[in-house]
Amino acid sequence: MRRILVTGIAGQLGQELQKTLAPVGKVIGVGRETIDLTQPDAIRQTINEVKPDVVVNAAAYTGVDKAESELELAEAINAIAPGIIAQECQKLGIPLIHVSTDYVFNGSQSQPYRETDPTNPINAYGKTKLEGEIAIQQNCQNHIILRTAWVYGVGGKVNFVKTMLRLGGEREEIRVVADQIGSPTCTADLAGAITQLIPKFQPEIAGIYNYTNSGVASWYDFAVAIFEEAKQLGWNLKIQRVIPITTPEYPTPARRPAYSVLSCAKISAVLGTYPPHWRQGLRNMLAELYTQTYESTNSIRR
Repeated sequence: MRRILVTGIAGQLGQELQKTLAPVGKVIGVGRETIDLTQPDAIRQTINEVKPDVVVNAAAYTGVDKAESELELAEAINAIAPGIIAQECQKLGIPLIHVSTDYVFNGSQSQPYRETDPTNPINAYGKTKLEGEIAIQQNCQNHIILRTAWVYGVGGKVNFVKTMLRLGGEREEIRVVADQIGSPTCTADLAGAITQLIPKFQPEIAGIYNYTNSGVASWYDFAVAIFEEAKQLGWNLKIQRVIPITTPEYPTPARRPAYSVLSCAKISAVLGTYPPHWRQGLRNMLAELYTQTYESTNSIRR
Protein backbone atom coordinates (compact mmCIF):
# COMPACT_ATOMS: atom_id res chain seq x y z
CA MET A 1 0.00 0.00 0.00
CA ARG A 2 1.19 3.52 -0.88
CA ARG A 3 2.61 5.41 2.13
CA ILE A 4 1.47 9.07 2.14
CA LEU A 5 3.14 11.54 4.48
CA VAL A 6 0.87 14.52 5.20
CA THR A 7 2.19 17.59 7.03
CA GLY A 8 -0.07 20.06 8.82
CA ILE A 9 -2.39 17.25 9.89
CA ALA A 10 -4.07 19.31 12.64
CA GLY A 11 -5.14 22.07 10.22
CA GLN A 12 -8.47 22.21 8.43
CA LEU A 13 -7.05 20.79 5.17
CA GLY A 14 -4.88 18.24 6.97
CA GLN A 15 -7.88 16.88 8.86
CA GLU A 16 -9.83 16.53 5.62
CA LEU A 17 -6.90 14.82 3.88
CA GLN A 18 -6.77 12.16 6.57
CA LYS A 19 -10.28 11.12 5.57
CA THR A 20 -10.08 11.41 1.79
CA LEU A 21 -6.62 9.84 1.36
CA ALA A 22 -7.39 6.70 3.40
CA PRO A 23 -8.75 4.74 0.39
CA VAL A 24 -5.62 5.39 -1.73
CA GLY A 25 -2.88 4.69 0.81
CA LYS A 26 -1.64 4.54 4.38
CA VAL A 27 -1.70 8.09 5.74
CA ILE A 28 1.08 9.12 8.11
CA GLY A 29 0.08 12.52 9.46
CA VAL A 30 2.47 14.85 11.25
CA GLY A 31 1.73 18.13 12.99
CA ARG A 32 3.49 20.64 15.21
CA GLU A 33 3.80 18.11 18.05
CA THR A 34 5.65 15.68 15.76
CA ILE A 35 7.71 17.90 13.49
CA ASP A 36 9.06 21.43 13.93
CA LEU A 37 9.08 22.96 10.45
CA THR A 38 11.49 25.67 11.60
CA GLN A 39 14.15 22.96 12.11
CA PRO A 40 15.55 21.57 8.82
CA ASP A 41 17.13 18.56 10.55
CA ALA A 42 13.80 17.59 12.08
CA ILE A 43 12.16 17.71 8.64
CA ARG A 44 14.86 15.52 7.11
CA GLN A 45 14.73 13.05 9.98
CA THR A 46 10.94 12.65 9.79
CA ILE A 47 10.89 12.04 6.04
CA ASN A 48 13.72 9.53 6.23
CA GLU A 49 12.11 7.68 9.14
CA VAL A 50 8.70 7.47 7.46
CA LYS A 51 10.11 6.61 4.01
CA PRO A 52 6.92 7.72 2.22
CA ASP A 53 5.94 7.07 -1.40
CA VAL A 54 4.54 10.60 -1.69
CA VAL A 55 4.50 13.73 0.49
CA VAL A 56 1.56 16.15 0.71
CA ASN A 57 2.66 19.41 2.33
CA ALA A 58 -0.50 20.94 3.77
CA ALA A 59 1.39 22.79 6.52
CA ALA A 60 1.76 26.55 6.32
CA TYR A 61 2.06 29.72 8.33
CA THR A 62 -1.38 31.12 7.44
CA GLY A 63 -1.59 34.23 9.65
CA VAL A 64 -1.76 36.74 6.79
CA ASP A 65 -1.73 39.82 9.03
CA LYS A 66 0.66 38.40 11.65
CA ALA A 67 3.17 37.53 8.91
CA GLU A 68 3.82 41.25 8.49
CA SER A 69 5.41 41.32 11.96
CA GLU A 70 6.53 37.66 12.15
CA LEU A 71 8.33 37.50 8.82
CA GLU A 72 11.17 35.27 10.03
CA LEU A 73 8.75 32.61 11.30
CA ALA A 74 6.58 32.84 8.16
CA GLU A 75 9.69 32.43 5.98
CA ALA A 76 10.88 29.42 7.98
CA ILE A 77 7.57 27.56 7.53
CA ASN A 78 6.40 28.82 4.12
CA ALA A 79 9.68 29.28 2.24
CA ILE A 80 12.56 27.32 3.80
CA ALA A 81 10.69 24.20 4.97
CA PRO A 82 9.15 23.43 1.55
CA GLY A 83 12.62 23.61 0.02
CA ILE A 84 13.96 21.10 2.58
CA ILE A 85 10.98 18.79 1.98
CA ALA A 86 11.60 19.07 -1.78
CA GLN A 87 15.28 18.13 -1.36
CA GLU A 88 14.38 14.99 0.59
CA CYS A 89 11.67 14.01 -1.92
CA GLN A 90 14.21 14.39 -4.73
CA LYS A 91 16.70 12.15 -2.89
CA LEU A 92 14.04 9.48 -2.39
CA GLY A 93 12.73 9.84 -5.95
CA ILE A 94 9.16 10.49 -4.77
CA PRO A 95 6.57 13.14 -5.73
CA LEU A 96 5.71 16.17 -3.61
CA ILE A 97 2.29 17.82 -3.65
CA HIS A 98 2.45 21.26 -2.07
CA VAL A 99 -0.44 23.62 -1.31
CA SER A 100 0.12 27.29 -2.18
CA THR A 101 -2.06 30.39 -2.49
CA ASP A 102 -3.75 32.96 -4.71
CA TYR A 103 -1.84 35.58 -2.71
CA VAL A 104 1.21 35.07 -4.94
CA PHE A 105 -0.65 37.46 -7.30
CA ASN A 106 -1.21 41.18 -6.73
CA GLY A 107 -4.90 41.20 -7.69
CA SER A 108 -4.68 43.83 -10.42
CA GLN A 109 -6.17 41.60 -13.16
CA SER A 110 -9.83 41.51 -14.09
CA GLN A 111 -9.79 37.98 -15.54
CA PRO A 112 -8.93 34.68 -13.83
CA TYR A 113 -5.24 34.14 -13.17
CA ARG A 114 -3.60 31.32 -15.07
CA GLU A 115 -0.61 29.39 -13.78
CA THR A 116 1.66 31.18 -16.26
CA ASP A 117 0.63 34.72 -15.28
CA PRO A 118 3.34 36.84 -13.59
CA THR A 119 3.44 36.63 -9.79
CA ASN A 120 3.79 39.78 -7.69
CA PRO A 121 2.65 39.32 -4.07
CA ILE A 122 1.65 42.42 -2.13
CA ASN A 123 2.00 41.07 1.42
CA ALA A 124 4.55 39.13 3.46
CA TYR A 125 2.47 35.96 3.51
CA GLY A 126 2.22 35.90 -0.29
CA LYS A 127 5.94 36.61 -0.65
CA THR A 128 6.92 33.72 1.63
CA LYS A 129 4.55 31.34 -0.15
CA LEU A 130 6.03 32.32 -3.51
CA GLU A 131 9.53 31.73 -2.14
CA GLY A 132 8.36 28.25 -1.12
CA GLU A 133 7.11 27.57 -4.65
CA ILE A 134 10.46 28.60 -6.11
CA ALA A 135 12.38 26.44 -3.60
CA ILE A 136 10.29 23.40 -4.58
CA GLN A 137 10.81 24.00 -8.31
CA GLN A 138 14.56 24.27 -7.76
CA ASN A 139 14.89 21.16 -5.60
CA CYS A 140 12.35 18.54 -6.72
CA GLN A 141 11.52 17.55 -10.29
CA ASN A 142 8.41 15.52 -9.45
CA HIS A 143 6.29 18.22 -7.82
CA ILE A 144 2.78 19.53 -8.04
CA ILE A 145 2.22 23.00 -6.60
CA LEU A 146 -1.50 23.53 -6.05
CA ARG A 147 -2.55 27.17 -5.68
CA THR A 148 -5.86 27.59 -3.93
CA ALA A 149 -7.87 30.40 -2.31
CA TRP A 150 -10.30 31.40 0.43
CA VAL A 151 -10.12 27.98 2.08
CA TYR A 152 -12.57 26.88 4.78
CA GLY A 153 -13.73 23.56 6.19
CA VAL A 154 -15.35 21.67 9.04
CA GLY A 155 -11.93 21.00 10.63
CA GLY A 156 -9.63 23.57 12.18
CA LYS A 157 -10.35 26.17 14.82
CA VAL A 158 -10.98 29.34 12.82
CA ASN A 159 -12.02 30.17 9.27
CA PHE A 160 -14.31 32.71 7.62
CA VAL A 161 -17.40 30.48 7.74
CA LYS A 162 -16.99 29.65 11.43
CA THR A 163 -16.30 33.31 12.25
CA MET A 164 -19.45 34.42 10.42
CA LEU A 165 -21.56 31.81 12.21
CA ARG A 166 -20.19 32.94 15.56
CA LEU A 167 -20.78 36.63 14.82
CA GLY A 168 -24.17 35.89 13.27
CA GLY A 169 -25.21 34.21 16.51
CA GLU A 170 -24.15 37.24 18.55
CA ARG A 171 -25.12 40.26 16.42
CA GLU A 172 -28.00 41.52 14.29
CA GLU A 173 -25.72 43.46 11.94
CA ILE A 174 -22.31 42.69 10.43
CA ARG A 175 -20.15 44.75 8.07
CA VAL A 176 -18.23 42.75 5.44
CA VAL A 177 -15.81 43.81 2.69
CA ALA A 178 -17.47 43.75 -0.74
CA ASP A 179 -14.64 44.86 -3.07
CA GLN A 180 -12.35 41.81 -2.80
CA ILE A 181 -13.28 39.08 -5.28
CA GLY A 182 -12.27 35.42 -5.20
CA SER A 183 -13.51 31.83 -5.10
CA PRO A 184 -14.39 30.33 -1.69
CA THR A 185 -12.94 26.80 -1.57
CA CYS A 186 -14.13 23.97 0.65
CA THR A 187 -11.42 21.70 2.08
CA ALA A 188 -13.49 18.63 1.21
CA ASP A 189 -13.30 19.50 -2.50
CA LEU A 190 -9.63 20.53 -2.33
CA ALA A 191 -8.68 17.33 -0.48
CA GLY A 192 -10.69 15.36 -3.01
CA ALA A 193 -8.68 16.87 -5.86
CA ILE A 194 -5.38 16.06 -4.12
CA THR A 195 -6.58 12.50 -3.57
CA GLN A 196 -7.39 12.14 -7.27
CA LEU A 197 -3.97 13.51 -8.26
CA ILE A 198 -1.89 10.97 -6.34
CA PRO A 199 -2.71 7.86 -8.42
CA LYS A 200 -2.59 9.96 -11.60
CA PHE A 201 0.86 11.38 -10.87
CA GLN A 202 3.40 10.97 -13.65
CA PRO A 203 6.50 13.12 -14.28
CA GLU A 204 4.83 14.68 -17.33
CA ILE A 205 2.09 16.29 -15.22
CA ALA A 206 4.51 17.87 -12.73
CA GLY A 207 4.21 21.64 -12.34
CA ILE A 208 1.96 24.39 -11.00
CA TYR A 209 -1.84 24.10 -10.95
CA ASN A 210 -4.73 26.20 -9.69
CA TYR A 211 -7.57 24.59 -7.76
CA THR A 212 -10.53 26.42 -6.24
CA ASN A 213 -14.24 25.82 -6.25
CA SER A 214 -15.81 27.30 -9.37
CA GLY A 215 -17.74 30.57 -9.42
CA VAL A 216 -16.77 33.92 -7.93
CA ALA A 217 -17.88 35.97 -4.92
CA SER A 218 -16.90 38.87 -2.73
CA TRP A 219 -16.46 38.35 1.00
CA TYR A 220 -19.84 40.10 1.35
CA ASP A 221 -21.47 37.65 -1.10
CA PHE A 222 -19.87 34.78 0.78
CA ALA A 223 -21.17 36.03 4.15
CA VAL A 224 -24.71 36.49 2.81
CA ALA A 225 -24.65 32.95 1.38
CA ILE A 226 -23.38 31.51 4.70
CA PHE A 227 -26.31 33.01 6.59
CA GLU A 228 -28.86 31.98 3.95
CA GLU A 229 -27.68 28.38 3.92
CA ALA A 230 -27.27 28.19 7.70
CA LYS A 231 -30.79 29.50 8.35
CA GLN A 232 -32.22 26.92 5.93
CA LEU A 233 -30.50 24.20 7.96
CA GLY A 234 -32.06 25.54 11.16
CA TRP A 235 -29.09 27.38 12.65
CA ASN A 236 -30.10 29.70 15.48
CA LEU A 237 -28.81 33.11 14.31
CA LYS A 238 -29.54 36.70 15.36
CA ILE A 239 -28.18 38.25 12.16
CA GLN A 240 -30.64 40.47 10.28
CA ARG A 241 -28.40 42.60 8.04
CA VAL A 242 -25.05 42.25 6.28
CA ILE A 243 -23.67 45.67 5.32
CA PRO A 244 -21.23 45.84 2.37
CA ILE A 245 -18.14 47.99 3.01
CA THR A 246 -14.95 48.85 1.14
CA THR A 247 -11.44 47.63 1.90
CA PRO A 248 -10.33 51.06 3.28
CA GLU A 249 -13.23 50.87 5.75
CA TYR A 250 -11.72 47.67 7.19
CA PRO A 251 -7.98 48.34 7.39
CA THR A 252 -5.67 45.37 8.05
CA PRO A 253 -1.88 45.15 8.56
CA ALA A 254 -1.52 43.12 5.33
CA ARG A 255 -2.83 44.27 1.95
CA ARG A 256 -5.16 41.84 0.15
CA PRO A 257 -5.51 41.32 -3.62
CA ALA A 258 -8.67 42.99 -4.91
CA TYR A 259 -9.19 40.19 -7.45
CA SER A 260 -7.73 36.72 -6.99
CA VAL A 261 -9.93 34.43 -9.07
CA LEU A 262 -7.89 31.49 -10.42
CA SER A 263 -8.46 29.68 -13.71
CA CYS A 264 -8.91 25.95 -13.10
CA ALA A 265 -8.83 24.84 -16.75
CA LYS A 266 -5.42 23.13 -16.42
CA ILE A 267 -6.26 21.02 -13.36
CA SER A 268 -9.70 20.18 -14.79
CA ALA A 269 -8.03 18.67 -17.87
CA VAL A 270 -5.93 16.40 -15.64
CA LEU A 271 -8.77 15.40 -13.31
CA GLY A 272 -11.33 15.06 -16.10
CA THR A 273 -13.87 17.17 -14.21
CA TYR A 274 -14.39 20.81 -13.25
CA PRO A 275 -14.44 21.80 -9.56
CA PRO A 276 -17.90 22.03 -7.96
CA HIS A 277 -19.46 25.48 -7.52
CA TRP A 278 -18.48 27.24 -4.28
CA ARG A 279 -22.10 27.45 -3.14
CA GLN A 280 -22.41 23.66 -3.31
CA GLY A 281 -19.20 23.26 -1.34
CA LEU A 282 -20.52 25.68 1.27
CA ARG A 283 -23.85 23.85 1.49
CA ASN A 284 -22.12 20.50 2.04
CA MET A 285 -19.75 21.91 4.66
CA LEU A 286 -22.51 23.63 6.63
CA ALA A 287 -24.65 20.48 6.60
CA GLU A 288 -21.76 18.47 8.06
CA LEU A 289 -20.93 21.16 10.62
CA TYR A 290 -24.58 21.51 11.62
CA THR A 291 -24.85 17.75 12.18
CA GLN A 292 -21.73 17.79 14.36
CA THR A 293 -22.93 20.83 16.33
CA TYR A 294 -26.48 19.46 16.75
CA GLU A 295 -25.31 15.99 17.83
CA SER A 296 -22.79 17.53 20.23
CA THR A 297 -25.45 19.75 21.80
CA ASN A 298 -27.90 16.86 22.12
CA SER A 299 -25.32 14.54 23.67
CA ILE A 300 -24.50 17.22 26.28
CA ARG A 301 -28.21 17.58 27.10
CA ARG A 302 -28.56 13.82 27.44
